[in-house]
This record gives sequence, C-alpha cells and structure tokens, in this order.
Amino acid sequence: MPRPRIHKLPPLLDRKIYKTGQTRGADDDVIFQNRVARSSTVLIPYNAWPQCRVPSTTERTYENGYIVLLSPTEYFASPTIAEQLRATGLALGQNTLVFYETREQWNANNPETLGWSPASQRQGALGGQYVARVPATTAAPKIVRGFNSTTMKGAGIRVYEYARSITIEQCRSQLEALYWMCRDSNEAATSNGMTPDDASSRRARTLENCQTEGLLDKDRLRNYRIINANDRTICPLCLDELSAHGFFSRMAQAAGREVPDLTVTQLNLFHIEELRTGVLNHRPYNVGWGHHHCNVVVKDSGVTETLRWMREIIDRNIRDGHLPASNSGK
Repeated sequence: MPRPRIHKLPPLLDRKIYKTGQTRGADDDVIFQNRVARSSTVLIPYNAWPQCRVPSTTERTYENGYIVLLSPTEYFASPTIAEQLRATGLALGQNTLVFYETREQWNANNPETLGWSPASQRQGALGGQYVARVPATTAAPKIVRGFNSTTMKGAGIRVYEYARSITIEQCRSQLEALYWMCRDSNEAATSNGMTPDDASSRRARTLENCQTEGLLDKDRLRNYRIINANDRTICPLCLDELSAHGFFSRMAQAAGREVPDLTVTQLNLFHIEELRTGVLNHRPYNVGWGHHHCNVVVKDSGVTETLRWMREIIDRNIRDGHLPASNSGK
C-alpha cells in the first residue's frame, strides 16, 4: 500500500530551508554569483589551489567544475608561470584566469593592450584569459569585464560555500528535522497554515526518514550543540531552546530606524564550525538553527573561537569592576 502523501510546509519555512542550499548574496561589482546553488562552479584563489584541488576525501571533483584565479602580480612576475601552471594541472583560459581587482593592476598590465579577452564560460574553455572587477575612482569609471551579462552574472561561488547536491539535500532534511524538534513546532506550523493532522504526519515522516538516513544521531547533535539533553533544538551559541515561532517572526526593529521591506527572521541557518577555505563545512551535523543576533556575533569566527573571545571580554569587565564576579550579584 502506498504511503500517504506528505503535506507541504508553510511557504516561509519551506523557502528558509530551501535557501540553506544556496550561497550568500553578491552584487554586480564582485566576482561571485548571487544566491545560487552551493553545487555551482567554485572560484579558487591560486594560493589555495593545493588545499582545494580536491573537494574532500570522498569527492574527487567539483560537481560543476572550478576556476582558479591568479592575481596579475602572481601571473606577470614569473616568466615561467605557464610551466608552473601546467605542472599543477592548470592552464590560462582553460581552468584558470587572471583576476584584476585594482587600478594599479589594470594599468600595469592592461589585458586589452595584451590582446586578451574577458572570460565568458564557467566550464570547458573559458572564452578568455581574464576577468576584472576594478572599483571606480574620482578620475576613472569602474572596470567590469567578464561574467557581467544578464545570463552570466558572476564567475562562480566562494570555494568554502561549496557542497555537492546530495549534501545539500541531506542538510535540508536534517534542518527540517531540527525544526520539528523545537518544543512548539506543531503549534507554529498550524499557526502558519498547516492543519494539526498534516503537521503531525509530516513531523513523524521527516523524523523517521532522517533516522533511516543516518541524520538523527542525537548524541552527535548534542555534542555539536545543536540539540540539548531534552532533545530540543537550541541555538549553538547561547544554548537557549528555540521556539519554532521564530522561523516565522521578523526581527524587531529599533524605534525610528524601521524599514518596510525587512525580511530577516529571528532564526537563521547556523554553521557550528565556520565556513573557511580548505574545509567543506556545509554538511550534516555541522548545520543548525540559531538566533540572528548570535549569528551576527559569531560571523566567520566559529562558535568555539567566539566563546573564547566572549569569555575574555567578560573576564576583563569583571576585573575592571563593570560586572559582578557572580551572576547573583547586583
């Protein structure tokens, strides 16, 4: 007998979980693509090529290829650069580009006077030898060359944001399970359009599927600060239990500074170990949900390093008499 159809999540929650498989935003003045899948073509700085050449021990190639970016200094300072690139599996115009970022770089080795073309393809032959994103000055306009057409905005994604498609889906599944492990998940779901029966059946099916797929090891989730001893979803930084209503509630705005189009919700995707070059940290058991403000505090430092920094601040304030030595003090 076929299993009952699983009902859809409330639209806002569904979009929030879907977007965890996309990269962060990027405007037209940078080299990166804006809000695309984490499995897209990756951009690898030349000095990071040795550590990023292979995505991981279990994945030998990037799903949609890669482009290595050299600075003009790295390229033009060495007369044997072509041989050096070839020795490491790289070739200009094939999987490697020279990336101009400053006016000085552009003026010193202008690619247009060299007869070079801006690149236009992300895979295979790249269609050129360089790409440029040079800011404007008071005396000269900005220079944007390559990957700047309507259909080809941005050359690729930051290499540390990469995840293969199957990993993206595993993370989405685990993140939905973590929503349902909030203490009031059913109540929040029914407040936002699901029926009680639909919420209960989807919750049960999601947790069952994650258990089957090895995505619901509660000891691991507790160890990584994602759930607490009561198996409830918590913020990885402050460890406060999360209310599922935070997935649907917009951030409060300071009086007098309100904006009408605020879309930031109280709870957001949280990476336990930070995203950084050389490690692929968008993966199961490294993703959770956390408060927006806690995420802002952690930034790119990671939870452990942020806690060390916070302890130093607290200790310094206690030492200088700005805080009591005990939280029971007044």
